Amino acid sequence: MNAGRLAVFLDRDGVLNRAIVRDGKPYPPDTLEDFVILGGAAEACGLLKQAGFLLVVATNQPDVGRGTQPIKVVEAMHKALRAALPVDRIEICCDPHDSPDSNRRKPKPGMLLDAARELNIDLSGSFMVGDRWRDIDCGKAAGCTTVFIDY
Repeated sequence: MNAGRLAVFLDRDGVLNRAIVRDGKPYPPDTLEDFVILGGAAEACGLLKQAGFLLVVATNQPDVGRGTQPIKVVEAMHKALRAALPVDRIEICCDPHDSPDSNRRKPKPGMLLDAARELNIDLSGSFMVGDRWRDIDCGKAAGCTTVFIDY
């Protein structure tokens, strides 16, 4: 049995912060002003921390890789996220959608595997929470129990 720590991996957009919906599809916020933490997220994260879990955000941000969103805007969002929620680490993949060789872009498990190696996380006792099939497939590929948030 792995003596590693337990974690809850959390998708960002639509799980921790409000996704922007255009034409029925969710998108990440474009600006810091549009970055709104969802009601209940702080309380839920606090309860998970009290239960002893590490909290790791795992987020695809392909707009950065495509050059349509500055990394500085995403970094400002993550600074706000850290100020509002007790997250231990943020893993980000900026590879565009058309990066088939990326091992970090969800649904591939690279972000979770990297965090597990760095923080000594027992993936088999950990969870991945997400609102899209990519999140769930990522968690399963990493060996985590998955939780799908269905809006």
